Amino acid sequence: MAAFPDFRPIGLEDRALVQGSLWEYQPDTSELTFTNLFIWRSLYGWRWSTAGQWLLLLQEKEGEEPSLLPPVGPSPRLEVTRLALGWLRTERGVQRPRIERADSRLIQELSAAPELEVIPEREHFDYVYQTSDLIGLKGGKYHAKRNHISRFLQNQGAGFRFVPIGPQNLALCVEFQERWCEFRRCDEDMNLREEWTAIRQGLAEFAALEVQGGAILIGEKVEAFTFGELLDAQTAVVHIEKANPEIPGLYAMINQQFCEKYWSGVPFINREQDLGEEGLRKAKLSYHPVRLVEKFRVELAE
Repeated sequence: MAAFPDFRPIGLEDRALVQGSLWEYQPDTSELTFTNLFIWRSLYGWRWSTAGQWLLLLQEKEGEEPSLLPPVGPSPRLEVTRLALGWLRTERGVQRPRIERADSRLIQELSAAPELEVIPEREHFDYVYQTSDLIGLKGGKYHAKRNHISRFLQNQGAGFRFVPIGPQNLALCVEFQERWCEFRRCDEDMNLREEWTAIRQGLAEFAALEVQGGAILIGEKVEAFTFGELLDAQTAVVHIEKANPEIPGLYAMINQQFCEKYWSGVPFINREQDLGEEGLRKAKLSYHPVRLVEKFRVELAE
């Protein structure tokens, strides 16, 4: 256990406690799973602590001032928010302390605090889809997606398999990601390098993280893979999805198959944010989300 103001780095040994607190909260923002925090810990430097009934998550990203994710736990959270932001200012020397990626629930709880400024973070809004839409791809708005899948099936015929990710093919997933990175020149793009680190962490601890994953094999090679988990009782979140960009229709196929094989009993799929990238935003909108999960930055005024 870590008790505020002491924070400890996130490790696998913390999964039961941290994930238990997150699940009890039933979040709708994609950051709030243990898997997400764990696989991205080398980039964001996530550390955690507890303050009474609340879980506190501290970001210590290299080259940036420390910040917090929203306190996780029961309402009201105004006083614990004030406590944590005040600590950032007085003990960590942050001039304008902030909470990143706060959900609408927290914003409502903070409405009576004039010293807190709330700023929407559109690049971090999550895209949520109806699972049945992603499986069936019915209607005119999904015509292009059906065409992508048809092209894939015409080209591959019976020469592909969708299989669960497990010990028998984890190494093949790593080998594919290395090929993908060579094609996309990850070594020249800091964001792709950081993503590759996160993917390696997810695959290396796949069983311990208790995520669900699937891969498409063509012949004996993995050419696409994906993994995710339940975010709340009504929503699954897809953390990673990769496909060979030289195989037409493969991204559409892995998306459809993963939803059908694993998440048909869950009403909604959260496919995370677009990070302000125009191409990624266009791709996520092309699947017609039923809603966007708003997120906000909360700053303590001087």
